[in-house]
Amino acid sequence: MFEYTYMQNAFWAILIITPLFGLVGTMIVNNKLAFFSDALGHSALTGIAIGALLGVTNPTLSMVVFGIAFALLLNRIKDLKISSRDTIISVFSSTALALGLVILSRNGNFTKFSNYLIGDILSIVPSEIYMLLGIALAVLAFWYFLFNKLFAISINSSLAKSKNIPVRLIEDIFIILVAVIVMFSIRWVGILIINSLLILPAASSRNISRNMRQYTFWTIIFALFSGITGLFISFYALTATGPTIVLVSSVIFFVTYLLRKKSED
Repeated sequence: MFEYTYMQNAFWAILIITPLFGLVGTMIVNNKLAFFSDALGHSALTGIAIGALLGVTNPTLSMVVFGIAFALLLNRIKDLKISSRDTIISVFSSTALALGLVILSRNGNFTKFSNYLIGDILSIVPSEIYMLLGIALAVLAFWYFLFNKLFAISINSSLAKSKNIPVRLIEDIFIILVAVIVMFSIRWVGILIINSLLILPAASSRNISRNMRQYTFWTIIFALFSGITGLFISFYALTATGPTIVLVSSVIFFVTYLLRKKSED
């Protein structure tokens, strides 16, 4: 397996991207933003489409710029309390996905962008791995300096404000970070499954964790195990890597769920 350069690159990418997704996933689940990250993934097509209309040659750049703007817009709208948070996010997610598909499908051009739906981690190159590493370091810095404040906001934002925590600023920094991670990773992970890779390890860890330290630790372990195991299985079974990793993560979730139910009984 490791005789091939593309498999070596994919392995190093997995070692970076799965713990990165796991760490961010814990914060997404804590702040009840699962629908939010899913909407960001769906909006990637609109980012690609707008970039194509404007003549942007780098789809990743147009996705990241649009993703940041889209994330900030959602963060503002959800605070208007005109409907439930999930409803607002679902409406914008559906609209963004449909708009992207309509624009990209004109004149039958969508086939050029269909690879973004399931991604291809095997196509990653060393320069992109270094960029992933830089993003991972940024996430670690955010987690180290601002995680406790973000956690306080997730518990009670009003109480956090009374403690002089800049709620809006921290929320904006976090969603921008999520937008950059999601949009930058779409090419290798895929629009259809990126939210699963963000949520499943954290959800599995929640089934068996008793405190935040265990929660973070097991999320990273589950994410790494799913990534490495999925990569090996996909190589020998000749299946798509991203969906295979999601299936491994799903198995872990159901096992941890059964363990939790057994301990409760």
